[in-house]
Amino acid sequence: MKFMNQAITCARRAFSHDDVPIGAVIVRDGKIIARGENQVQLRKNPTLHAEIVAINRACKKLGTKFLDDCDIYVSLEPCAMCATAISFARIKNIYFAATDKKGGGITSNARVFDTDKHLWKPAVHQIPEFAPESAELLREFFRLRRNKQ
Repeated sequence: MKFMNQAITCARRAFSHDDVPIGAVIVRDGKIIARGENQVQLRKNPTLHAEIVAINRACKKLGTKFLDDCDIYVSLEPCAMCATAISFARIKNIYFAATDKKGGGITSNARVFDTDKHLWKPAVHQIPEFAPESAELLREFFRLRRNKQ
């Protein structure tokens, strides 16, 4: 699946500038319209997760605040902040590779869509065949970080 491959490529770009390796792409009509990678360390901003970066770029490109005809592909299960931002942007589908047992906001931890309080609930899909690659990239990143300390 080419879109998840692109999300993992974005994750590698985050890794290269010492950010947690998570990447996201937003797709509309079968074409990538925006890419994002974590930029928390790079830009010294705790809100610049891959999903937020991609949403900002997609909204700017389309000149709209809603992305209801778009899908997002993420290398790791979105956190609660990103899941909520995806909801606010009205993205139709979330596709993610690996689950995040500690910080996941959809299936693993906060489970933000388990209530009926959201005005917009995207459909959620895991693409498990990409989970090992995404998880290995994260393990390598944190192994290197621990070794630096």
